[in-house]
Amino acid sequence: MKDSNFCQISLLESAISELFAEAIQKGHITLPESCGLVAALLTHSLSEDERDLINRLLYAVRRGRLKVVDEH
Repeated sequence: MKDSNFCQISLLESAISELFAEAIQKGHITLPESCGLVAALLTHSLSEDERDLINRLLYAVRRGRLKVVDEH
């Protein structure tokens, strides 16, 4: 099994909108990015807009509109 530390990625709040735009354009996010988004929701004080973008990305993953790929 791969190192479990890959989920310990902290995303800068200013990078969330950039990640959102790239993910929508590419149609995928990486596994570490996905873990970083969840961690940001749980540990950071985010603006309502940032929370909305993260929730939209995670919803797209759950619905199968956005894939999570295992690349670092």
